[in-house]
Amino acid sequence: MTGLKRGAIIAAILGLVGATVVAGYIGFGQVFQALARIGWRGLAVLVVYSALPYALLGTAWFCLEKPWRASRWPLFAWARMVRDASGELLPFSHLGGLVIGARVAVLQGLTPAWAFATTTVDVSAELVAQIVFTLVGLALLFGRLDPRSGLAGPAVAGVALTAAGVAGFIAVQRRGMGLITGLIGKAVPAAADVVAEAGDMIVDLHRRPVRFALAVLVHLAAWIASALGAWLALRVAGVAIGPFNILGLEALVMAARSAIFVAPMGVGVQEASYALLGPLFGLGPDLALALSLIKRARELAVGLPVLAAWQGMEGRRLIGARRS
Repeated sequence: MTGLKRGAIIAAILGLVGATVVAGYIGFGQVFQALARIGWRGLAVLVVYSALPYALLGTAWFCLEKPWRASRWPLFAWARMVRDASGELLPFSHLGGLVIGARVAVLQGLTPAWAFATTTVDVSAELVAQIVFTLVGLALLFGRLDPRSGLAGPAVAGVALTAAGVAGFIAVQRRGMGLITGLIGKAVPAAADVVAEAGDMIVDLHRRPVRFALAVLVHLAAWIASALGAWLALRVAGVAIGPFNILGLEALVMAARSAIFVAPMGVGVQEASYALLGPLFGLGPDLALALSLIKRARELAVGLPVLAAWQGMEGRRLIGARRS
């Protein structure tokens, strides 16, 4: 077992232990009652509603395509669904999900260089959108807190550090791709041509700021739509809470998950974040934790069929290759 796999397993175990401790601290009985309150209706709403965020995520990726051809939009939407499902449910890091999503796009007709170039720039656009989304969440939180609480400084500093990291990531794509592709080409000579071509494409994509800005806006719409899906599930379950409260809660929980990305599926991090932040936005810790668990169930209900369909496609491709 490699050190990376061992680390992932240890992180997953610690996350499960942490989530269990959080549930035990709140009270298992209270959490189960909150789960029953949200119930199948809330889960059904989340499953059906998830089509909207996925459509927006696929559209954001599609915004980088040139020229825009409507017939190719389903390609990006499907590849994005596989990317998210594999990154969340398979024993890979999120980087592994990105690679799998790009591979699906290649199997659907994109060239390898274009698939990996657009994936890289799409990730950049999503990170920029999440920073904006996090700032919205912080603004909503500070509107509910005592200004003397002392939380504003550390929170803003954390966002500033994240923004600096994202800016550096984009700057490397714009200015340093030649060095990176050269190093990768030397390490993996067989991929040198594809990597060099992808590097040139990434630089070219960043010379099209309108497309990049459009991708950022659509990603921001996807973040907001996802949060409103959680609000809708709670409303169907009879939980009276305002949409802006859920918007702020979702923004900060997702920021916490992204900050501690080493935890597989954000296990433990997501549950603790919901339980801690929920009361600040008017949602009891039991209902907040129940919402987290219902969202986990949604990920399984949507992600497992997506992965099964992807494996079926891979299997048919291999069978066809052997026959030919």
